Amino acid sequence: MMIGMSQERLGELLGLTFQQVQKYEKGVNRIGAGRLFEIARILGVPIHYFYESVAQQINAAPGFSEGEAQPVLEFVSSGEGLQLSLAYMRIKDTKVRKRVLDLVKSLAEENTSKE
Repeated sequence: MMIGMSQERLGELLGLTFQQVQKYEKGVNRIGAGRLFEIARILGVPIHYFYESVAQQINAAPGFSEGEAQPVLEFVSSGEGLQLSLAYMRIKDTKVRKRVLDLVKSLAEENTSKE
């Protein structure tokens, strides 16, 4: 809107439907780095334009070796963690992914309450 370009026109330039552009804009679908780069090029803005609100959070967040990030990295680096992550990423249906996540959380809470 700021530059007067419609979602339909941006979609045409990207080779996408305006519905897909709308899903990106609303956060319904994730957008890949390559596609984001292309959008920045078309809109004539630097790539960091899309990250302006994130900059402050990044500066305040702990690094990979700090805080709770370390256990997460250890888990994802393990055989089971990697297999679980890859299998989960292959689930395309967002409702199924949500149910799997809810199941895992429920199992974790159940296990924690027994300890």
